Formats: sequence, C-alpha cells, structure tokens
Amino acid sequence: MDPQIIIARRVARELKSGNLVNLGIGIPTLVANYVPADLKVFFQSENGLIGTGPIPEQGMAHPTLTDAGGRPISALPGAATFDSAMSFGLIRGGHVDVTVLGGLQVDAHGLLANWMIPGKMVPGMGGAMDLVSGAKRVIVAMQHAAKGKSKIVKTCSLPLTSARPVHLVVTDMAVIGFADGKATLLETAPGVSVGEVMAVTEAELVVPDNIPEMTI
Repeated sequence: MDPQIIIARRVARELKSGNLVNLGIGIPTLVANYVPADLKVFFQSENGLIGTGPIPEQGMAHPTLTDAGGRPISALPGAATFDSAMSFGLIRGGHVDVTVLGGLQVDAHGLLANWMIPGKMVPGMGGAMDLVSGAKRVIVAMQHAAKGKSKIVKTCSLPLTSARPVHLVVTDMAVIGFADGKATLLETAPGVSVGEVMAVTEAELVVPDNIPEMTI
C-alpha cells in the first residue's frame, strides 16, 4: 500500500462524529477520502469553508472551491463559507477539535517544525502556528524519513511552528504519542517491526512491552 495512503487511513481512524477538523496541505488532505460514510465529521479549510468533502474527480473541480494550498476540494450539502477573520477566530478561539498537519521534523518532546524548507523561498507559515497553538488536538501526518534521514529527531534544527507540543504523529511506519512529554511508540505499520522503526528514528523512543499493529 502507498505510504501516504497508510498514513491517511490511520489518521482517519482518530476522528469522531461531530468533530470540526482542519486538514493541512499535502498528506493531510487525503484523510477526507478515508472517513467512513457513517461518520459525520465537519472539515474546515482555514481560507473560509466548513463542509469540505473528498478531492473532486478529474473534471469536476470548481475554480472557487480550494483548500488553503489552492488545490481543488468539494463542498458537501450544508457547507458554509466565510471570511478569513471568522475562520481564524474559530481556530484561535479553540473551536477546532482536531487539526491534521504535515511535518518536516518532530522532536523527542513533540515539538513541530513544518513551515520552513531550507534553500527555498518561504512566503510565511500560513495558519500552522495558529492551528498548533489553538486546536484541541494536533495530529502530524508525515513520512517517517526523507532521503534516508529521520524526521523524528532529538531536537528540531528547523524553526519551530509553536511552543506547544503535538499530540500524535502518524507515519508510514509508526504511530507515536507524547505522554509525559516523551516520544512513545504506540503502534507499528503492517509488516514493520519495532526494530525497523527504532533503526530509522533519531529520537529516543519509549517502547512499551506490547506494541500493536496499526489497523487501517
């Protein structure tokens, strides 16, 4: 199974009916495709839409319906649009139940760096700072390593997004939580051993006696 699909399917299992959920650009946008039909979740795009649906099929995109990264999205019946001030009022006011964001690095204590790519022009951190600081629960959806280097690090070398730790990291190899401020291995991906996860993780992980396999 494609690594991004593994991540998106596992993150979708974290959502509950009635949740107001913000999806960041990249892998997080795939999560909407794997939410069970009987689960009533309200997806928010910070550019001013509640009620986003799955990514539209080719040829069905509407030019005025986009996510925060400018990619086409669909709107479900009953969707509501509003300006950025209202959208960020919801985020900063603590009304977003879950935000799912991409990540460049997450450190051993759950601190996230996800807005600056070295050597590339950076327009700004967008809504990431507000989302990590304001959402009730923060989930990072990212691949475990990039170009052979772990993205779960001892200390972030890139600028931090927020001083608030994230709650959960879901990668193509593992699910990691941060109970008591320490990176803790909670699950491994199908076919991935604990040893394989440890071998490609820079940060020290707390490893409980029993590590279940992800259900996706």
